[in-house]
Amino acid sequence: MNVPKSIHNAIYKDLIVGLTQARLDAELTQQVVANRLGKPQSFIAKVEGLERRIDIVEFFEISKAVGFDPLPLMKEIWERVEGM
Repeated sequence: MNVPKSIHNAIYKDLIVGLTQARLDAELTQQVVANRLGKPQSFIAKVEGLERRIDIVEFFEISKAVGFDPLPLMKEIWERVEGM
């Protein structure tokens, strides 16, 4: 299996799009989410703008701050990776 390491991997992009959409669906600003995480708003902006890659723990922390159940999205991403 040859998975690109780039921050611009299509599967990674879809993960972040899902997380961003969850924030928008919850009608939360980047600032509100950042405040909940104790981080600057620029952290969320860089994540959503694909300028900063996050690890799995950060993904779960952001999900919690948004009030988003990350498991369905994780399952979808896992199925895509398995199909590679």
